[in-house]
Amino acid sequence: MKLGIVGLPNVGKSTLFNAITNAGAQSANYPFCTIEPNVGVVAVPDKRLDLLAELYHPVKVTPAVIEFVDIAGLVRGASKGEGLGNKFLSNIREVDAVVHVVRCFVNDDIVHVEGSIDPARDIETINLELILSDIEILERRIDKTQKLMKGDKKYQQEYDFFQRVKSVLEEGKPARSVECSEEEAELLSSVALLTNKPVIYAANMSEGDFKGGVENNPYFKTVREIASGEKAGVLPICAEIEAEIAGMEKEEKELFLADMGLTESGLDRLIRACYSLLGLISYLTAGQPEVRAWTITKGTRAPQAAGKIHTDFERGFIRAEVIDYKDLLACGSLAAAKEKGLVRSEGKDYVMQDGDVVLFRFNV
Repeated sequence: MKLGIVGLPNVGKSTLFNAITNAGAQSANYPFCTIEPNVGVVAVPDKRLDLLAELYHPVKVTPAVIEFVDIAGLVRGASKGEGLGNKFLSNIREVDAVVHVVRCFVNDDIVHVEGSIDPARDIETINLELILSDIEILERRIDKTQKLMKGDKKYQQEYDFFQRVKSVLEEGKPARSVECSEEEAELLSSVALLTNKPVIYAANMSEGDFKGGVENNPYFKTVREIASGEKAGVLPICAEIEAEIAGMEKEEKELFLADMGLTESGLDRLIRACYSLLGLISYLTAGQPEVRAWTITKGTRAPQAAGKIHTDFERGFIRAEVIDYKDLLACGSLAAAKEKGLVRSEGKDYVMQDGDVVLFRFNV
């Protein structure tokens, strides 16, 4: 999974990226300090792996990973090439979901590119640039569909749908807000529209806001209202806290978070929110050589899940031996779980569940 972190300059975007990936992206108090998109790979925290590792004592433990791409600050006019706009917009096209960092903190020492703190205006600025870029892309697709209509009337429906999407974009609304049938959603996903990507608004607050309760921050309320109106996620976060805990040992980090009244880091919450937004789950494989998490989409059937490990597993799929990780841990071994009848033999129609521990049988 690849997540793009976007936002106006000086909203805390690169500070957040540095903290969660330790990739050392340059962070400075002026626009365009991030010129190339910085990439950092982060392990997905999963306590189930630790518990299974205690049971199996494997040679290695391999968590699922997420790739974060820190995309340089967009400014008004980016869709027309202002700042370094066109390049940044092409970087966003390559990600699975967008983490849009919005400034919800007051700090006179950090200049705002627009001169004041206004999350609604900032969100509108970024969204408008993405929408303008999308209209241009969609118009090309509409022209192509119109030409195909001359020879085949079946393209009329496609043409009408894209015109409807265009009218929504022209109202200043993102493509993801368009009401679609399943067939139309598939059609929409065939066009690389930036505003059709899932979005989580990361409301970046000060440390004081977290201590005082995020609900008391009026800027956060504004972001939450906007997110609910356009089918987007929202997450209160503090880049300052994330930067403080980035270099801490596990126990020190837990004590620090507990002192702040938090049970987990912003990164953990962000990953969970992204999994939920994209409809992702993890299944597990466990044994002496390796304990590992594999990320799949909810609704994935066993053969396709097996294909994540190797294409031969999917091609020669026979069956999946499945047990819930909690049952496996309670029994203490796979052999004990089999004796109790807790290991199921599932066929090609089995829909994988989050936390399944699986052994795939295949033959090629």
